Amino acid sequence: MSLTGLVKGTGPSGFGWSTTAEQVVDGLDLSDRTILLTGCNSGIGLETMRVLVARGATVLAAARSREKAIAAGEEVGGDTIPVVCDLAEPESIRRCVEDIQEKDHRIDALIANAGIMALPKLETICGVEKQLFVNHVGHFLLITGLLEQLTDDGRVVMVSSGAHKAAPREGIEFDNLSGEKRYGGWRAYGQSKLANLLFARELGRRFEEGDSNRKANAIHPGPIDTNLTRHMNVLARGAWTVMGPLFLKSIPEGAATQVWAAVHPDTADYNGEYMADCNIAKSSAEGADSELAEKLWQETEKIVESLDATGSSHVAVQGTAKSAS
Repeated sequence: MSLTGLVKGTGPSGFGWSTTAEQVVDGLDLSDRTILLTGCNSGIGLETMRVLVARGATVLAAARSREKAIAAGEEVGGDTIPVVCDLAEPESIRRCVEDIQEKDHRIDALIANAGIMALPKLETICGVEKQLFVNHVGHFLLITGLLEQLTDDGRVVMVSSGAHKAAPREGIEFDNLSGEKRYGGWRAYGQSKLANLLFARELGRRFEEGDSNRKANAIHPGPIDTNLTRHMNVLARGAWTVMGPLFLKSIPEGAATQVWAAVHPDTADYNGEYMADCNIAKSSAEGADSELAEKLWQETEKIVESLDATGSSHVAVQGTAKSAS
Protein backbone atom coordinates (compact mmCIF):
# COMPACT_ATOMS: atom_id res chain seq x y z
CA MET A 1 0.00 0.00 0.00
CA SER A 2 1.25 3.49 -0.83
CA LEU A 3 1.86 6.18 1.80
CA THR A 4 -1.06 8.16 0.38
CA GLY A 5 -3.26 5.08 0.55
CA LEU A 6 -2.48 4.69 4.23
CA VAL A 7 -3.50 8.29 4.84
CA LYS A 8 -6.66 8.30 2.73
CA GLY A 9 -8.08 4.90 3.69
CA THR A 10 -11.50 3.97 2.34
CA GLY A 11 -14.68 5.91 1.69
CA PRO A 12 -18.43 5.25 2.08
CA SER A 13 -18.34 2.59 -0.66
CA GLY A 14 -15.94 0.47 1.39
CA PHE A 15 -13.29 1.01 -1.27
CA GLY A 16 -10.60 3.66 -1.48
CA TRP A 17 -7.25 4.84 -2.82
CA SER A 18 -5.54 1.46 -2.60
CA THR A 19 -8.42 -0.66 -3.86
CA THR A 20 -7.51 -2.63 -6.97
CA ALA A 21 -9.71 -3.40 -9.94
CA GLU A 22 -9.54 -7.08 -9.05
CA GLN A 23 -10.90 -6.34 -5.58
CA VAL A 24 -13.77 -4.33 -7.10
CA VAL A 25 -15.02 -7.30 -9.14
CA ASP A 26 -14.36 -9.94 -6.47
CA GLY A 27 -17.33 -12.31 -6.41
CA LEU A 28 -19.12 -10.72 -9.39
CA ASP A 29 -20.40 -12.82 -12.28
CA LEU A 30 -20.03 -10.75 -15.46
CA SER A 31 -20.66 -13.59 -17.91
CA ASP A 32 -23.72 -11.84 -19.33
CA ARG A 33 -21.99 -8.47 -19.87
CA THR A 34 -20.46 -7.04 -23.04
CA ILE A 35 -18.20 -4.06 -22.48
CA LEU A 36 -16.58 -1.76 -25.03
CA LEU A 37 -13.21 -0.45 -23.85
CA THR A 38 -11.07 2.09 -25.71
CA GLY A 39 -7.33 2.09 -25.11
CA CYS A 40 -7.37 -1.61 -24.25
CA ASN A 41 -3.75 -2.34 -25.10
CA SER A 42 -1.75 -0.68 -22.31
CA GLY A 43 -1.78 0.74 -18.80
CA ILE A 44 -5.05 0.84 -16.91
CA GLY A 45 -6.94 -0.14 -20.06
CA LEU A 46 -5.15 -3.46 -20.29
CA GLU A 47 -5.65 -4.09 -16.56
CA THR A 48 -9.32 -3.17 -16.84
CA MET A 49 -9.78 -5.70 -19.63
CA ARG A 50 -7.88 -8.37 -17.71
CA VAL A 51 -10.10 -8.21 -14.63
CA LEU A 52 -13.33 -7.94 -16.63
CA VAL A 53 -12.69 -11.03 -18.76
CA ALA A 54 -11.47 -12.90 -15.67
CA ARG A 55 -14.99 -12.48 -14.26
CA GLY A 56 -16.56 -13.70 -17.51
CA ALA A 57 -17.29 -10.47 -19.39
CA THR A 58 -16.96 -10.17 -23.16
CA VAL A 59 -14.80 -7.15 -24.01
CA LEU A 60 -14.90 -5.31 -27.32
CA ALA A 61 -11.22 -4.42 -27.21
CA ALA A 62 -10.65 -1.14 -29.06
CA ALA A 63 -7.18 -0.01 -30.07
CA ARG A 64 -5.63 2.07 -32.85
CA SER A 65 -4.80 -1.04 -34.87
CA ARG A 66 -6.16 -4.56 -35.11
CA GLU A 67 -2.71 -5.93 -34.30
CA LYS A 68 -2.62 -4.06 -30.99
CA ALA A 69 -6.16 -5.12 -30.11
CA ILE A 70 -5.45 -8.76 -30.92
CA ALA A 71 -2.17 -8.75 -28.96
CA ALA A 72 -3.90 -7.25 -25.91
CA GLY A 73 -6.64 -9.86 -26.09
CA GLU A 74 -4.11 -12.67 -26.31
CA GLU A 75 -2.24 -11.24 -23.32
CA VAL A 76 -5.26 -11.26 -21.00
CA GLY A 77 -7.03 -14.35 -22.38
CA GLY A 78 -10.78 -14.68 -21.96
CA ASP A 79 -13.45 -13.51 -24.36
CA THR A 80 -12.19 -10.48 -26.25
CA ILE A 81 -13.20 -9.15 -29.67
CA PRO A 82 -10.63 -6.89 -31.39
CA VAL A 83 -11.99 -3.56 -32.60
CA VAL A 84 -10.10 -0.89 -34.54
CA CYS A 85 -10.77 2.66 -33.37
CA ASP A 86 -8.23 5.42 -33.89
CA LEU A 87 -9.67 8.40 -32.02
CA ALA A 88 -7.53 10.78 -34.07
CA GLU A 89 -9.18 9.58 -37.29
CA PRO A 90 -12.90 10.34 -37.78
CA GLU A 91 -13.15 7.73 -40.54
CA SER A 92 -11.70 5.07 -38.25
CA ILE A 93 -14.26 5.96 -35.57
CA ARG A 94 -17.12 5.82 -38.07
CA ARG A 95 -15.96 2.42 -39.35
CA CYS A 96 -15.80 1.18 -35.75
CA VAL A 97 -19.37 2.33 -35.13
CA GLU A 98 -20.59 0.73 -38.36
CA ASP A 99 -18.80 -2.54 -37.59
CA ILE A 100 -20.36 -2.79 -34.13
CA GLN A 101 -23.78 -1.91 -35.52
CA GLU A 102 -23.53 -4.43 -38.35
CA LYS A 103 -22.57 -7.21 -35.93
CA ASP A 104 -25.36 -6.00 -33.61
CA HIS A 105 -23.22 -6.07 -30.49
CA ARG A 106 -25.30 -5.03 -27.49
CA ILE A 107 -23.17 -2.99 -25.08
CA ASP A 108 -23.74 -3.10 -21.32
CA ALA A 109 -20.96 -0.63 -20.52
CA LEU A 110 -18.74 1.63 -22.58
CA ILE A 111 -15.51 2.73 -20.94
CA ALA A 112 -13.86 5.71 -22.68
CA ASN A 113 -10.37 5.03 -21.40
CA ALA A 114 -8.05 5.98 -24.27
CA GLY A 115 -6.34 9.38 -24.31
CA ILE A 116 -3.22 11.45 -24.83
CA MET A 117 -1.60 13.84 -22.39
CA ALA A 118 0.49 17.02 -22.28
CA LEU A 119 1.66 17.27 -25.88
CA PRO A 120 4.72 19.58 -25.81
CA LYS A 121 3.86 21.26 -29.12
CA LEU A 122 0.55 22.41 -30.51
CA GLU A 123 -1.01 19.91 -32.90
CA THR A 124 -4.47 20.13 -34.40
CA ILE A 125 -6.88 17.73 -36.03
CA CYS A 126 -9.46 19.26 -38.33
CA GLY A 127 -8.90 22.64 -36.71
CA VAL A 128 -9.25 21.34 -33.12
CA GLU A 129 -6.35 21.08 -30.65
CA LYS A 130 -5.26 17.44 -30.73
CA GLN A 131 -5.78 16.55 -27.06
CA LEU A 132 -9.28 18.00 -27.12
CA PHE A 133 -10.01 16.14 -30.35
CA VAL A 134 -8.70 12.72 -29.31
CA ASN A 135 -9.82 12.77 -25.68
CA HIS A 136 -13.19 14.44 -26.19
CA VAL A 137 -14.38 14.81 -29.79
CA GLY A 138 -13.29 11.31 -30.82
CA HIS A 139 -15.10 9.73 -27.88
CA PHE A 140 -18.14 11.96 -28.47
CA LEU A 141 -18.34 10.70 -32.05
CA LEU A 142 -17.92 7.08 -30.94
CA ILE A 143 -20.37 7.12 -28.03
CA THR A 144 -23.16 9.09 -29.66
CA GLY A 145 -22.86 6.78 -32.65
CA LEU A 146 -23.36 3.73 -30.44
CA LEU A 147 -26.20 4.86 -28.19
CA GLU A 148 -28.63 2.57 -29.99
CA GLN A 149 -26.34 -0.37 -29.16
CA LEU A 150 -26.32 0.51 -25.45
CA THR A 151 -28.60 -1.76 -23.43
CA ASP A 152 -31.59 -0.31 -21.58
CA ASP A 153 -29.59 -0.09 -18.35
CA GLY A 154 -26.20 0.41 -20.02
CA ARG A 155 -23.50 2.59 -18.53
CA VAL A 156 -21.08 5.07 -20.08
CA VAL A 157 -17.88 5.75 -18.14
CA MET A 158 -15.68 8.67 -19.16
CA VAL A 159 -12.11 8.55 -17.88
CA SER A 160 -11.57 12.16 -16.89
CA SER A 161 -8.88 13.29 -14.44
CA GLY A 162 -8.26 15.49 -11.44
CA ALA A 163 -6.29 17.50 -14.01
CA HIS A 164 -9.64 18.90 -15.17
CA LYS A 165 -9.11 21.45 -12.38
CA ALA A 166 -6.13 22.79 -14.36
CA ALA A 167 -8.35 23.76 -17.29
CA PRO A 168 -8.49 27.43 -18.34
CA ARG A 169 -10.27 29.76 -15.95
CA GLU A 170 -13.39 29.90 -18.11
CA GLY A 171 -13.43 26.11 -18.34
CA ILE A 172 -13.57 25.60 -22.10
CA GLU A 173 -11.95 28.16 -24.41
CA PHE A 174 -14.64 28.22 -27.06
CA ASP A 175 -12.80 31.05 -28.83
CA ASN A 176 -9.62 28.97 -28.96
CA LEU A 177 -10.58 25.36 -29.62
CA SER A 178 -7.72 25.16 -32.11
CA GLY A 179 -5.21 26.25 -29.47
CA GLU A 180 -3.67 28.69 -31.95
CA LYS A 181 -4.31 31.82 -29.85
CA ARG A 182 -2.56 30.37 -26.81
CA TYR A 183 -1.29 26.91 -25.96
CA GLY A 184 0.18 25.04 -23.03
CA GLY A 185 0.38 21.24 -22.99
CA TRP A 186 -0.92 20.72 -19.46
CA ARG A 187 -3.52 23.45 -19.77
CA ALA A 188 -4.87 21.88 -22.93
CA TYR A 189 -4.85 18.46 -21.28
CA GLY A 190 -6.85 19.87 -18.37
CA GLN A 191 -9.38 21.32 -20.79
CA SER A 192 -9.77 17.98 -22.55
CA LYS A 193 -10.34 16.18 -19.24
CA LEU A 194 -12.87 18.81 -18.20
CA ALA A 195 -14.60 18.15 -21.52
CA ASN A 196 -14.78 14.44 -20.64
CA LEU A 197 -16.42 15.31 -17.34
CA LEU A 198 -18.87 17.78 -18.89
CA PHE A 199 -19.79 15.27 -21.58
CA ALA A 200 -20.69 12.69 -18.91
CA ARG A 201 -22.77 15.27 -17.01
CA GLU A 202 -24.71 16.29 -20.12
CA LEU A 203 -25.15 12.75 -21.43
CA GLY A 204 -26.43 11.71 -18.00
CA ARG A 205 -28.88 14.62 -18.04
CA ARG A 206 -30.10 13.63 -21.49
CA PHE A 207 -30.56 10.03 -20.37
CA GLU A 208 -32.61 11.22 -17.40
CA GLU A 209 -34.61 13.69 -19.49
CA GLY A 210 -35.43 10.91 -21.94
CA ASP A 211 -36.72 8.76 -19.07
CA SER A 212 -33.93 6.27 -19.74
CA ASN A 213 -32.38 3.93 -17.20
CA ARG A 214 -28.99 4.35 -18.85
CA LYS A 215 -26.28 6.13 -16.87
CA ALA A 216 -23.23 8.23 -17.64
CA ASN A 217 -20.49 9.12 -15.16
CA ALA A 218 -16.93 10.42 -15.19
CA ILE A 219 -14.02 9.17 -13.13
CA HIS A 220 -10.57 10.23 -11.98
CA PRO A 221 -8.28 7.17 -11.98
CA GLY A 222 -5.68 8.86 -9.79
CA PRO A 223 -2.03 9.69 -10.51
CA ILE A 224 -0.49 6.69 -12.25
CA ASP A 225 2.83 6.13 -13.99
CA THR A 226 1.74 4.89 -17.43
CA ASN A 227 2.85 5.64 -20.98
CA LEU A 228 0.62 8.72 -20.90
CA THR A 229 3.56 10.48 -19.25
CA ARG A 230 5.87 9.95 -22.24
CA HIS A 231 5.58 13.60 -23.33
CA MET A 232 6.96 14.97 -20.04
CA ASN A 233 10.33 16.68 -20.20
CA VAL A 234 13.36 14.94 -18.69
CA LEU A 235 13.24 16.78 -15.35
CA ALA A 236 9.52 16.19 -14.87
CA ARG A 237 9.87 12.51 -15.77
CA GLY A 238 12.75 12.18 -13.31
CA ALA A 239 10.76 13.71 -10.47
CA TRP A 240 7.74 11.58 -11.42
CA THR A 241 9.85 8.42 -11.26
CA VAL A 242 11.55 9.28 -7.96
CA MET A 243 8.38 10.35 -6.15
CA GLY A 244 6.22 7.66 -7.73
CA PRO A 245 6.49 5.05 -4.96
CA LEU A 246 5.12 7.59 -2.47
CA PHE A 247 2.47 9.44 -4.43
CA LEU A 248 1.43 7.35 -7.43
CA LYS A 249 -1.07 4.55 -7.68
CA SER A 250 -0.19 1.20 -9.16
CA ILE A 251 -1.88 0.28 -12.43
CA PRO A 252 -4.25 -2.20 -10.68
CA GLU A 253 -5.23 0.62 -8.28
CA GLY A 254 -5.61 3.09 -11.14
CA ALA A 255 -8.00 0.80 -13.00
CA ALA A 256 -10.29 0.30 -10.01
CA THR A 257 -12.58 3.34 -10.26
CA GLN A 258 -13.54 2.86 -13.90
CA VAL A 259 -14.28 -0.81 -13.25
CA TRP A 260 -16.35 0.16 -10.20
CA ALA A 261 -18.34 2.68 -12.23
CA ALA A 262 -18.88 0.28 -15.14
CA VAL A 263 -19.96 -2.96 -13.48
CA HIS A 264 -20.39 -2.79 -9.71
CA PRO A 265 -23.99 -3.20 -8.48
CA ASP A 266 -23.60 -0.31 -6.02
CA THR A 267 -23.10 2.19 -8.86
CA ALA A 268 -26.11 1.12 -10.93
CA ASP A 269 -28.14 4.20 -9.96
CA TYR A 270 -25.38 6.84 -10.12
CA ASN A 271 -25.80 9.26 -13.00
CA GLY A 272 -23.94 12.40 -14.04
CA GLU A 273 -21.48 11.96 -11.19
CA TYR A 274 -17.75 12.49 -10.81
CA MET A 275 -15.93 9.63 -9.05
CA ALA A 276 -12.47 9.05 -7.61
CA ASP A 277 -11.00 6.29 -5.46
CA CYS A 278 -14.18 4.25 -6.02
CA ASN A 279 -16.34 6.89 -4.33
CA ILE A 280 -18.33 9.96 -5.34
CA ALA A 281 -15.99 12.96 -5.48
CA LYS A 282 -16.22 16.73 -5.84
CA SER A 283 -15.24 18.28 -9.14
CA SER A 284 -14.29 21.85 -9.91
CA ALA A 285 -17.09 24.40 -10.17
CA GLU A 286 -16.68 24.33 -13.95
CA GLY A 287 -16.99 20.55 -13.92
CA ALA A 288 -20.40 20.88 -12.27
CA ASP A 289 -21.63 23.67 -14.57
CA SER A 290 -24.67 22.30 -16.43
CA GLU A 291 -24.87 25.29 -18.78
CA LEU A 292 -21.22 24.85 -19.73
CA ALA A 293 -21.86 21.15 -20.32
CA GLU A 294 -24.77 21.87 -22.63
CA LYS A 295 -22.81 24.51 -24.54
CA LEU A 296 -19.89 22.12 -25.01
CA TRP A 297 -22.27 19.48 -26.35
CA GLN A 298 -23.69 21.94 -28.87
CA GLU A 299 -20.24 23.11 -29.96
CA THR A 300 -19.06 19.52 -30.32
CA GLU A 301 -22.05 18.74 -32.50
CA LYS A 302 -20.94 21.58 -34.77
CA ILE A 303 -17.45 20.10 -34.97
CA VAL A 304 -18.91 16.70 -35.86
CA GLU A 305 -21.10 18.31 -38.52
CA SER A 306 -18.02 19.96 -40.02
CA LEU A 307 -16.28 16.57 -40.12
CA ASP A 308 -19.26 15.13 -41.97
CA ALA A 309 -19.08 18.03 -44.43
CA THR A 310 -15.37 17.65 -45.21
CA GLY A 311 -15.22 13.87 -45.01
CA SER A 312 -11.49 14.00 -44.22
CA SER A 313 -9.08 14.61 -41.38
CA HIS A 314 -5.60 15.99 -41.05
CA VAL A 315 -3.17 16.80 -38.31
CA ALA A 316 -1.23 20.06 -38.28
CA VAL A 317 1.91 20.42 -36.18
CA GLN A 318 2.97 24.03 -35.58
CA GLY A 319 1.36 25.03 -38.85
CA THR A 320 2.73 22.13 -40.90
CA ALA A 321 0.10 19.67 -42.13
CA LYS A 322 0.69 15.92 -42.04
CA SER A 323 -1.48 12.85 -42.27
CA ALA A 324 -2.84 11.43 -39.03
CA SER A 325 -1.33 8.11 -38.10
